[in-house]
Amino acid sequence: MVDVLSLARVAESAAQPRLRRVRPAPLRDAATSAPQPVVPVLLTVGEPQPAARSLAKRWFDRTSAALGLIVLLPFLLLVALAIRVQSDGPALYRQQRIGLGGKSFTIWKFRTMNVDADAHLHGLLRHHGRAGAPLFKVPHDPRITVLGRSLRRYSIDELPQLVNVLRGEMSLIGPRPQRPDEVALYRPEHVARLQVRPGLTGLWQVHGRSELGWDDAVQLDLQYVHHWSLRLDVHILARTARAVLRADGAV
Repeated sequence: MVDVLSLARVAESAAQPRLRRVRPAPLRDAATSAPQPVVPVLLTVGEPQPAARSLAKRWFDRTSAALGLIVLLPFLLLVALAIRVQSDGPALYRQQRIGLGGKSFTIWKFRTMNVDADAHLHGLLRHHGRAGAPLFKVPHDPRITVLGRSLRRYSIDELPQLVNVLRGEMSLIGPRPQRPDEVALYRPEHVARLQVRPGLTGLWQVHGRSELGWDDAVQLDLQYVHHWSLRLDVHILARTARAVLRADGAV
């Protein structure tokens, strides 16, 4: 379990954006419990969004998440049962991710991989030459179960994150939350992703999903951070529904 991030220092300036140095607590590998390197992250905090617009977004997020959980509850239970029947291990998978302002939180997903998947991640990344990029995606990932491929194809595995939205840790729309060791690889300009709550979907997901490389994906995320609006959120939600139904760019 990853400890909550602590903000070590805030440098204040009247003419420039504020800077926060975020120093994660020591990470421990889920399989070996060995401590992982700690890398400070310099977080640029932009101008605050207008309060009325931010409140409207939070109201929309939480209301939609609550309704979604109520309507989808029978389906979610069936998916959980199918996962337990199809493979050994729990139906739900939890992992530490980095959210708004560099704070750590626990994300929930339906489990789509073998139970020991995390222990093999870095070896697979090195094998495919992707260990140095802040997007830990393995092509043709052998850790994914048969049922897991179907769940990922239609993004069903992400539905438990409606709980994260309801708790205020995530939004319906925003950059996808990343692992602490992915965030540790950010360049300074990438840290602006952390100025908004991470989302279930975003511009990245409606422009290719897993087909996009990191450079293209992060540019879309930064475009959202700097230009988000409720109208844009509704547009992304509509495009997400179409992308999911067509399985565009699915892993």
